[in-house]
Amino acid sequence: MDQKIARNYEIAKEQYAEHGIDVDQVLEQLEKIKISMHCWQGDDVKGFLFKDQDLTGGISVTGNYPGAARTPEELRADLEKAFSLIPGKHKVNLHAIYADTDERVDLDKLEPKHFQKWVDWAKDNGLGLDFNPTCFSHEKSSDGLTLSHPDAEIRRFWIDHVKASRRISASFGEQLGQTSVMNVWVPDGYKDLPADRLGPRKRLKESLDEAFAEELNRQHHLDAVESKLFGIGAEAYTVGSHEFYMGYGLQNNKLICLDAGHFHPTEVISNKLSALSLFAEGILLHVSRPVRWDSDHVVILDDELLDIGKELVRGDLLGKTYIGLDFFDASINRVAAWVIGTRNTIKALLRAMLEPIEALRQAELAGDYTTRLALSEEFKTYPFGAVWDYYCAKSGVPVREEWLADVKSYEQEVLLKR
Repeated sequence: MDQKIARNYEIAKEQYAEHGIDVDQVLEQLEKIKISMHCWQGDDVKGFLFKDQDLTGGISVTGNYPGAARTPEELRADLEKAFSLIPGKHKVNLHAIYADTDERVDLDKLEPKHFQKWVDWAKDNGLGLDFNPTCFSHEKSSDGLTLSHPDAEIRRFWIDHVKASRRISASFGEQLGQTSVMNVWVPDGYKDLPADRLGPRKRLKESLDEAFAEELNRQHHLDAVESKLFGIGAEAYTVGSHEFYMGYGLQNNKLICLDAGHFHPTEVISNKLSALSLFAEGILLHVSRPVRWDSDHVVILDDELLDIGKELVRGDLLGKTYIGLDFFDASINRVAAWVIGTRNTIKALLRAMLEPIEALRQAELAGDYTTRLALSEEFKTYPFGAVWDYYCAKSGVPVREEWLADVKSYEQEVLLKR
């Protein structure tokens, strides 16, 4: 390790130790946290199951940067490159359309065998896998409705798809020894004001009840449900609102997924974590960055990301929270997008762990809000960066912006030749 990095780390340790913070212990804890990195950043949410299907479901990817993955092998190579630049051992979040198979198979007929190459690869790389049914970009979702569709046959198709997805997810957990979290999100909604808001929600509830009916080993698989405020083409009404899924998740012991972009522009998910943690079985996060709307920009180290980290650490919520990423930007190098977003998410957690949490809490309980504010502000300039540099070096990944040269080289040697 570079002597300057080690020396700066020792100085930082001493400063944090003055406030009772054991930095070595913090890094041990950080190393155990797994971020679920989403595969769909690598190919603009196209997948491999339906080659010519347009992206639908109120989702939009903009940009035409060269080098998008075209095959499962290319996507896995890109993921490996990204993980080689990120400290820690993590997970990959797959959507159903990323099946790696030569067999022509529809969504409702998918089986674990269609993802076995992903499992073998994950095992070889010491990674976990998470999963998602793909309830969009399909002819049976063309009118914007899936599990809440008034046509029973179409609902049946999507119910069967979720059932199949749960079995695939459970197979991931069983084979890899890491619990697979499967998140259900559907784009169902209307562009203009509906005549009936209740009916679609009744149908969605009944569909979910049937789709989740099979008991699966919770060591292998956990279900999550995800709300959304609106989407392109579903501006007026979304069937799966936050209230709907919060109620459903609490009643049925499902993880409740909070996506940073799925609420009103002035709402933040960091403020929801403590309240939800008191009642929910668990929480799944989709860490994203909305800009004016649910635009899924690459995660940066902004105030909301820092606040998410603080709430998870201060509330001791890391044990019941599953952290996943959800962004897709085709205007920049896709591997770089993964690296930037994942490293920033880990940084936010590290910075939160390096706060004098007990001192802040005691000052607050004593009504000493002056000390609370003063400590909070002063710690913003404590040598967090020196600890981060050491953690990267210790983990065998590039320090600071050194990773960018590696990505640029990969772009020239691999991505631009596609």
